[in-house]
Amino acid sequence: MTNTAAIQASDLSRHYGELKALDQVSIDIQQGECIALVGPNGAGKSTLFKLCLGLLTPSAGAISVLDCSPASSQFNTIKRRIGFLPENVMFQGSLTGQETLRFYARLKGADVGQNDGILARVQLSQAADRRVSTYSKGMRQRLGLAQTLIGSPELLLLDEPMSGLDPEARRNFFQILDEQKDRGTAIVLSSHILTELEARTDRVAILSRGQLKAVGPIAQLRSDLGLSTHIRLKAGRSQMEHLALKFAGRFGTECFMNGAAVLKCSSGEKLNLLKELMGSDVAFENIDILEPSLEQVFAEHTRGEGQS
Repeated sequence: MTNTAAIQASDLSRHYGELKALDQVSIDIQQGECIALVGPNGAGKSTLFKLCLGLLTPSAGAISVLDCSPASSQFNTIKRRIGFLPENVMFQGSLTGQETLRFYARLKGADVGQNDGILARVQLSQAADRRVSTYSKGMRQRLGLAQTLIGSPELLLLDEPMSGLDPEARRNFFQILDEQKDRGTAIVLSSHILTELEARTDRVAILSRGQLKAVGPIAQLRSDLGLSTHIRLKAGRSQMEHLALKFAGRFGTECFMNGAAVLKCSSGEKLNLLKELMGSDVAFENIDILEPSLEQVFAEHTRGEGQS
């Protein structure tokens, strides 16, 4: 592994005439980091992947991948250190899973002796000798993930990798990502399944109309937008009346009248409010803390941009 950032983009743009598919995007992605790339359809996610792979050249700005320009002749060697899973994964149906992986290993100049272990890791050992044409969508997706792991990649670019995966396969998928992160692999994961990403990525990058609207840990993005934390309480009627007397000046009295209440506060106020609640001598039946979701953060940054 090198000691440089896996991806460094500075004012990166890609234009098609008047259409700005990517417009002055600047972002650094570090080794051992998993970053979620999210945005509406047409936001520029696939364009960014193609620029990272050298399939497109920038209209303006600069990009470096594993300390090399994708436009340089040396990048053909660098690509062997990258694993890429496209959104619509397609394989030759007449080949078996094992033959497919052998083909990709030879393309990368990687040891084909690793293939059995990779197939086992994506839970395809029992189907390794079956033709891919007999695979379900989820099995083909797992085979796609398997080919990205060939050659111990230093960078993974994954476009909608959870498509067709059942809950067990998704859990295994994220375990594999954790293993790759632990060995220093940088991971860029594009997905529309936002609820799956919150606790499993280090940072989120939000693209819209080719522009990078926000990038950072989800907690930072919530704070930057000033989105409220909701604290949901449940207690007996008399207990709620006690709380109403104590907090009426801050939250009003109506929210305490039905044995349950939802109090809104900023993320910075959350801990102090919880301390006050716990010190109020109320026997709570339940307390839930509801942080703003990634979907809410996404919606704030892409209002009017269409559905993802």
